Amino acid sequence: MIKILFTTPILEHPPAGGPELRIHNSIKALAKVSELYIFSRCNRRDIGGFDAENYFINLCHSFNYSPSCKRVPKNRYFRKIGILFNTLTWYHTFRDTLSILKIIDRKGIDIIWFGYGNISYQLIYSIRIARPNIKIVCDTDSIWSRFILRELPYTKNIIRRGLLRLKANRKVWEEKAMIQLCNITTAVSEIDAGYYQSISHKINQVYLFPNVIDLKDYSLNLAPPSNLKTPCMFLSGSFGNKYSSMNIAANWVLDKILPLVQSQIPDIHFYIVGKNADIALSDAASESVTIIGKIPSVLPFLCHANVSLVPLMFESGTRFKILEAAVCKVPIVSTTLGAEGLPVVNGQHLLIADGDENFASAIVEIIHDQIKAAYLVENCYKLVEKKFSVESLVVEANKIINKLVQT
Repeated sequence: MIKILFTTPILEHPPAGGPELRIHNSIKALAKVSELYIFSRCNRRDIGGFDAENYFINLCHSFNYSPSCKRVPKNRYFRKIGILFNTLTWYHTFRDTLSILKIIDRKGIDIIWFGYGNISYQLIYSIRIARPNIKIVCDTDSIWSRFILRELPYTKNIIRRGLLRLKANRKVWEEKAMIQLCNITTAVSEIDAGYYQSISHKINQVYLFPNVIDLKDYSLNLAPPSNLKTPCMFLSGSFGNKYSSMNIAANWVLDKILPLVQSQIPDIHFYIVGKNADIALSDAASESVTIIGKIPSVLPFLCHANVSLVPLMFESGTRFKILEAAVCKVPIVSTTLGAEGLPVVNGQHLLIADGDENFASAIVEIIHDQIKAAYLVENCYKLVEKKFSVESLVVEANKIINKLVQT
């Protein structure tokens, strides 16, 4: 069986959000088709402690931590300073490279699979220089440069706009370089694949490896949280500073959408749940809005919501919010960009709406028209079950492995 070394800078159990879910399910799929080894660039504390470590150990043949993740400070500002320092010196990249090379030689690794390869350029470059013939997969979750540039219309600060353009230009350069360095570059959607093919001459080396979910992880029989208020709208994600896509999306709903919905459904309640939500959006809490930070699982809230919202203005990649809501059989209202990359059809799988009035009207329609909501839910569930399960990802993984074996 092919031996794969999977390395990632993002790892957590249970998964707290989309990035962690992608890594989780990628590992599950690759474990079914290879002799899998994991090299975590997150420390034990950050992945979830000993229980999380044992979970991943049971999925692979060996589990190792990188030298660079040791003694990482808890304070996020210190971590940012550390990341900047590491970028300038390449010191930690050098140490991680040596550790990976030892595993390659000791275990006879055939393929190095870089989870979140689009934020791992330095390490990919270093490994390619050290092992010119090793097979490398750059697994991307999105088009990072596009994500950066899409913030520009929502940023008025001139200095930040300039920094965003510089950051995006650097990312475009990295994306082009990574495709040249790697044997395979993966994309989560046809849209992303088209971009990677357009910036390279390696059209046949870009493969789909979409975001998927494990249907077995989702129970529809969960009890609702105590004192759940209905009817309710639900939004989950990872929140941060005022410029983050999730913060902008949440504030749009709070400021523009919620009042419009309340004018027709006065007792509507809005739940916002996710990492840092209680910090970034604490001022928004009210009788009609509940803000909850990171919790072990959002499913008790999601499964009992009347509508799940995907109100994104800028992002890249595909949304786990849609996949999870579909499997939980909760109707969805999304912006056009929020549904980007997924083969969903407005009015068949979910409602797609842009602009204040349209988005609010779509929410009201779903809550008032239970027959329409049930129709959307059933179609979206079948779509995810057919095309976005771990089993479908196993098929894609086999295609990539077969391509690498033949070259």
